[in-house]
Parts: sequence; C-alpha cells; structure tokens
Amino acid sequence: MSEIETAEAPATEKTVTNHLYLVDGSSYIFRAYHRLPPLTNRHGMNVGAVYGYTAMLWKLADGLKQAEGPTHMAVILDASEHTHRNEMYDQYKAHRPPPPEDLVPQFPLIRVATRAFSIPCIEKAGLEADDIIACYVMAAKKAGWKVTIVSSDKDLMQLVEDGAVDMLDTMNDRRIDEAAVHDKFGVGPEKVGEVLALMGDSVDNVPGVPGVGPKTATQLIQDYGSVEGVLAAVEEIKKPKLKQNLIEHAEAARLSRELVRLVCDAPLPEPLDELILKGIPPEPLKEFLEDQGFKTLLNRMVGGGPTNTGATVRNDVMAALDRRPASKITEPDAPEKIEVDVSKYETVTDEAALDRWIAEARAQGYVAVDTETDCIDCIIAKLAGISLATGPNRACYIPVGHVGGDLLSETPNQLPLQLVLDRLKPLLEDPAVLKIGHNLKYDWVMFDKAGIDVAPYDDTMLMSFDLDAGRSFGHNLTDLAKSQFEHECISFKSLCGTGARQITFDKVPLKEATEYAGEDADIALRLWHRFKPRMTTENAERVYKRVDQPLIPVIGRMERRGVKVDRDYLAGLSKTFSEEISKLEERIYEAACGPFTIGSPQQLGDVLYGRLGLKGGRKGKSGHYSTDVNELERLASEGVNCARLVLDWRQLTKLRSTYTEALQSVINPETGRVHTSFSLTGAQTGRLSSNDPNLQNIPIRTELGRKIRDAFVAEPGYVLMSADYSQIELRIAAHMADVPQLKEAFREGADIHNITAEELFGSADRENRNKAKTVNFAILYGVSPWGLASRMGVPKEEGQAIIARYFERFPGIRQYIDDTLQFVRSHGYTKTLFGRKTHFYPNIKSPNPSIRGGAERAAINAPIQGTSADLIKRAMTRMDGALAEAGLDGVRMLLQVHDELVFEVPDGREQEAAEVVRRVMATAAEPAIKLDVPLDVEVGWGEHWGAAH
Repeated sequence: MSEIETAEAPATEKTVTNHLYLVDGSSYIFRAYHRLPPLTNRHGMNVGAVYGYTAMLWKLADGLKQAEGPTHMAVILDASEHTHRNEMYDQYKAHRPPPPEDLVPQFPLIRVATRAFSIPCIEKAGLEADDIIACYVMAAKKAGWKVTIVSSDKDLMQLVEDGAVDMLDTMNDRRIDEAAVHDKFGVGPEKVGEVLALMGDSVDNVPGVPGVGPKTATQLIQDYGSVEGVLAAVEEIKKPKLKQNLIEHAEAARLSRELVRLVCDAPLPEPLDELILKGIPPEPLKEFLEDQGFKTLLNRMVGGGPTNTGATVRNDVMAALDRRPASKITEPDAPEKIEVDVSKYETVTDEAALDRWIAEARAQGYVAVDTETDCIDCIIAKLAGISLATGPNRACYIPVGHVGGDLLSETPNQLPLQLVLDRLKPLLEDPAVLKIGHNLKYDWVMFDKAGIDVAPYDDTMLMSFDLDAGRSFGHNLTDLAKSQFEHECISFKSLCGTGARQITFDKVPLKEATEYAGEDADIALRLWHRFKPRMTTENAERVYKRVDQPLIPVIGRMERRGVKVDRDYLAGLSKTFSEEISKLEERIYEAACGPFTIGSPQQLGDVLYGRLGLKGGRKGKSGHYSTDVNELERLASEGVNCARLVLDWRQLTKLRSTYTEALQSVINPETGRVHTSFSLTGAQTGRLSSNDPNLQNIPIRTELGRKIRDAFVAEPGYVLMSADYSQIELRIAAHMADVPQLKEAFREGADIHNITAEELFGSADRENRNKAKTVNFAILYGVSPWGLASRMGVPKEEGQAIIARYFERFPGIRQYIDDTLQFVRSHGYTKTLFGRKTHFYPNIKSPNPSIRGGAERAAINAPIQGTSADLIKRAMTRMDGALAEAGLDGVRMLLQVHDELVFEVPDGREQEAAEVVRRVMATAAEPAIKLDVPLDVEVGWGEHWGAAH
C-alpha cells in the first residue's frame, strides 16, 4: 500500500500517545438490527437498530475512554453503493440484496445518534467505509499514532501491524494482531489481499479463481508470494485442474487483486485532529434520548452518567423490561396464519447458484440451515443434502448424496459433496453470520463430522423450550408449525413410506426432497422471527444464552465420543438374568397355585383377587383389577408372597430386555461404543434426557441394577471417572428457602439427614436417619400426607404429623412452598434461579382436584430440580475448556445422568482430572449466582462405571 500524502495530516506534532479508534459503523448497525427485538420510538418509528447501536456505541466510547485510553474516535459509514470498484467490474456486489425495508429509515437516525455523542460520523461518496478507514490508518501511522479498528472484517485485516494497528472484535471480545491474522489466513497482513484475491468473495462478488478455496489460496501464496508470483509459476503447479483454472482465469485473479486492494491515499474527509474524543457532552445526547423515548438509556444518564455502563445492550434492554409490573397469567400467542409455497424453493445443482445463495446469506447476516441424511442416527448417517432459507418461501436444497430409487434409476445431477462442504464452511463458521436451525444439535454433529464448526447459531427448538416448556404443544418442527402457524408440514412418511417398503431420504426424487427440506429451513426461519422478540420481552434470553444454547456443541461431542460397553459381560449377565427369571416363574406359579401369563395385568389381577381371594383390590375403568407397582407393593407389604415375586420378576425382565439385551444391539460396529442421543428438551424442568438407548433410567438402588453399570468400561489405558453432585436438590432448597439450620449444616459438612432426624425424631440412629431421608426428599416433591405415610409405611395421621413437625422445625420450607404456589397460581409458571420457566397453566387452575394437585406437586419441585439441571449444564459447558487449560485434553466427558458426569481419563491422570472436574462443578453457579451453600462433588474412578462409585 502507498502511504497517504495529504496536507491535512499533521506530521510533526508530538502525538506519540494518541490512539485513534475507527469504528466500522455498518457492522454495528446490522449487529444491532439482527440481535434486538423490534422496538418503536415515541413517534411510532421502528428504532430497534437505532437503540442497539446507540447503547453499543455509548458503551464502547465511554468504556474505552476509561480502560484503553483512546484519544480520538470516529464512526465510518458507507455513503453510496457505487465506487471505483464498480467501474472496474460492473458485477461487483451485484448479488447483494437491498437492506431490510424496516432498517432503511433508521440510517439517518443512526447518523444523528452518532453525532449526539459528539463523535464524528464520516462517509464519503465514491469510497467504501473500508477505504476511508485505510486512509485514516495510513495518516495516523504517519503521524506516529496508534490505531485500533473496531471490526472483525477480514478485508481490514490487511491493515494490521503490530505496535501500530490492531483490530477490536467486540462481538467476541478479542484483539486481532498479526498473530491472529496469521492464524486465520496462514500469512501475514501484507499478504492477506493476495489470498483474498485468489479465493474470491461470494458476498462482494469478487470472482477469484474457481476451485481455489481458503486453504489452496493460502498454500499458493505461501509458495509463490503473490497473485502475480502464482501466475508466473503456473507451469510448476502439479494439480492439472488447478493449473488449468489459474491459466484460464488469470485476468480474473488480477482483477480480484485490484478489487480487494484498499484505497489508502485519498484526501481525508476530516482532519485527524478533529476526531479528538473529549467525552460525551450531556445536552445533545440527552435531547436525542428524550426525543426517541429511550427511557432506559436516559435513566442511565441521569442516574450516574455515561460512566456507569457495565451492562451490554442486551442486558440493558432486559433490565428495562424487568421493571414492568409483574404479569398475570397469559395465554400463548395466537397462531400466525402463514402461506407456504414450496414450489418457490430452488434445487441447487450448479456452483453459480450455490455461490449466489451463500452470498445472499452473508449479506443478510443470518440464514436457516438444515441437513437431510440417509438415516436418523447422526453418528453413522451420511449427508443426503443441505437446505438453506433466507426468508419466507425463499429456500433452497443442495443435494449431495442422492442415489437412484432403484437399480434402473440414474444418480440425479448434483454437486460433489466435498465441493459443497468447502464452499459452505466459511459461511457456517463466519462469526458475522448467524446460523439458525431446529434441533441444531443433529446438524451440528453432521457438520462436525465434516470438519465444520458451526457458529454462531440459534436453535429454535431450544428457544421454544425456554419460552414455553410445560405448555400443551411439543417443540418439534411439525408441532410448532401447527401451534405457531396453523401449518401442516409435509410428512416424512408421505415421501419415504413406512414398514418394509420404506425408503431412505437419499432415494427421494429431488423435486419432492427440495420441497420437504426447503420447508424445514423455511419454517425454522419463521419460528426464529416469531420467537426472537419474545426471548427478550419474556425474559427467556438469560437461561437460553447462559445455560442451554452453549450446550449444543458440548452434547454433540459427547454423542460422537460414545462410551465403551463390554458385550461379553452383557451377554453373560443376560444369561444369568434369564436363569433367575425362569426360577422366579416357577416360584410364582407355586405361590399362585398354578401357571398363568405373568406379563398379563388382567390375568395377574384375576389370580390375585380371584384364584387367591385377596381383598382390597381396586378396579379401573376397564373393569379389571389394577396390578400397578403401587398395588403390588401394598400387597407385598401385607405379606403376599406372589406379589413380591412378581415385582422381582418385573424388575429382572425389564433389566434383561431394556439393558442387557438392548445395549448389545446398539453397540456401534465401527467404534465398539454406545452412542446415546441426549435431548435438551426431553424433560420440562430442563433436565437432559437420553434415548437410543436411554441411559438416564439405569437403576442404581438395587444390586441387580448396579450390575448394569459394570458393563460400561474404559478403553485400554484409561479409567472411567464419575463425578456426582451430593444432595444438590437439598442444597438448592436450603438456599432458595433460606433455611438457617440446613445452610449451616451444609457449610459445616454435617450429615443433613442426621440433622433432620434429630429435629423430627429426637435422635439420628440408622432407622430415624432413613426416615428423615425419605421425608427430606418427599417434602421437596410436594408429597401429600397420604403419600408420605404410604412411603414410610405408617398411618396417614402420622404422615400428617411428620409433615407438620417438619414445617415447624424448618419454617423456611413451608414459606418456600407457599410462595411458589402463590406465584404459579398468579403467573402460570415457576422459575429457576437462572430464570428457566416451567408452565403449569391451565392445570394449576383445574377444577379437578387430582389434576390440580399433580400440577401443584410438580410446581413445588420444578424450581429446585430445574436449578439443579441448570447447574450441571453450566458445568458441562465449561468442562472441556477447563480440562484443556489444565493440559488434560485426553480427558473426555462421555455421559450425563441426572446429577452425575462420567469421564474417560488416561491412566495416571485421575487425581489431576478430579481436581479440575470438582472445581468446575462446585463453581458452576458463579459468577451469575452466589449460593449460600457449597456444592459438594463426589468423585471416584475405576475400570468400569460401577467401580467409579
């Protein structure tokens, strides 16, 4: 780059301490527009982007004034679309869609907002903002100033120079220096333009050289130094196709080099000295905020001035909304009737169309993404295609793995899989483009297998869950399309069939596949637009951002890792169970005075209350006797041997069918491991669930159940480590209910059940401790006197007396229950410490005592169990990073089961790993919440899961 020569640039002043900040205003504007909900000012105009931009600029200007010491600052904007680059190449930026209609009227207000801070707002016809920034950078360097460019734009990375020019990426709170540029491009800043020229830019429609992606471009520049160097040495290129493309598109490469070259010698629109940052004069800013009706920002100004700007703009909006009066019960929003025209979706089968869609997504700043595969198991699935959506009825499907439907069918025309992945990778990893998916964890795994780390992202399934958990509709795409839009999605069965004739998706004809896949992405995008404003106004953003959303890649990695299972051990255990089952059946027949089908509830009822003549049986609506577990346990407690034996038989048959046999069938033949699928929306309190297989319900309270855990083993050279929160729900209850005795006991490490036993029964012998343990957990689940009495085997009156005595000794628990029920009856939902809502309306208002009572019991426990779930999720999100920081990259987190995490740890590193795991789990609440009680974590390890306990 040539150095700027202009009389307006001071050359001899002593300005060694001057530090100029140049803000790429466009990135701030679009970030504010896409990240904040729609807002209107007191004049009725859309000002969401204006509000977000104002708060972000305020925080930057004032925060940096205090912390970083900038002396000068300017916001740089684009004045017009036509520049000298359009004269060079008339297709430059030709594919960029116009800005959103509701954003255009906000541009003038954004300029007014900038000037209200007394910060120069600079633009110049014929120059792009990047060129203006380059001119100021060169002038400031010549004057001996330091420069920081507030942007993450890759084109501006050409300007970075250690000791003189860096970049500040405020989205990711990081500084970009020469090392960061080299990490991204593989070359220093002075060569970035060369790499950009070869790879081209689909967003700006810089042609580049076909077939040359980021890696190839970097390698070529590393080898030959420049675009001209590459073209001069083209005969040395070994790859025939690459060599041909470089020869055929040499002029395009040269043109691209000029298109990405920054102008750095134009006259400065305003002299450097005019950019001095003098602080924020209150009057013009106050006048602007009052005119727009930005009361929250105005209150911040009046309450302490611009220096009190610790919160982000999003938190500021949330704080303003939190000041609203407490809302009463509200019904879910009425459905929004939409029109879906699947005929408008495009099947992408050529590179030009693919590049056009990528450019459109980049220009817009967000895109919905969905994958279609040849099976539902993402661990073994292969990609059939990828769909994108950028607006209502604007979607495409990119087939990459479709095959003919039968032996006589030809493989349809489609782009090569690797080509598509190489083109999509920069988009899917671009920090400036938000990726939107529904059940994104599945798609994340599919892309992760291809070496693509999707970020940043939003998941509309999680957004729905964090907004509406507990409500009457599901969170899958089909259910949400019905509940939110009254739309019936194309069914998978209609395309692929069912039963023996069912086909896989890769055999679906491209027209039908495009309609189905495009609709998935289209509906996901529409859901995002519907949910995004609600996330802030209904205070769901906190739990979404701090707990659920960051967990997607964590869970994805766990699913890919899987856990090793000893097939031979399972087979032997299954054989043992079968022998025990046969023996039990003979004993049951003997106790029942004859054989019958033990698995038939009707026949069992007839045997118990007919053949054996037992009394007290209850019949259901079908007219048959109930033989559920409660009924059998009642009979067993009365000494009915047949009932006790049937309970044992049921447990063994369930263990054999659900675990010892089923687990063998789901061992992945390639990895030798079981890969469960974790669901972030499977339990309305926020707990993770798992399926295929379900590992959350492995019984651990019986010796036979614990034997199942022995089948989960470590790879050679490793051990399995278990880390389990100790009595976490009781600890959370002690904090939330503010119970002094319990908090003190936990802080001193006392046995909480002993404390309860002494309070309730006067002593803490073994029997009383067991009873106290039952009471402690039963109370937290809102158990009734009859329910407690049934669990403890005492009369109902004694159960009532125990509950009364408990509340007398621990009045905080009584108050917590009363307050929780009052809140849920008034608002329709409960909240965890992290703000997770669980909805209980209308059941909480049901005239049916049974339904209402069930809702009340669940509501009492939901804030406690939900907070417990939030805590372990936060620990999981931080775990991989903490282990890596400690040099324990070889430690792999494999499973989460309620309050427990399971790891695979290299031999000899157990103690180190235990210390890190314990610390991360114990501090999971912080810094968001400081608990009044410590979180105790029990850690153990061994050759299998059972030995780790």
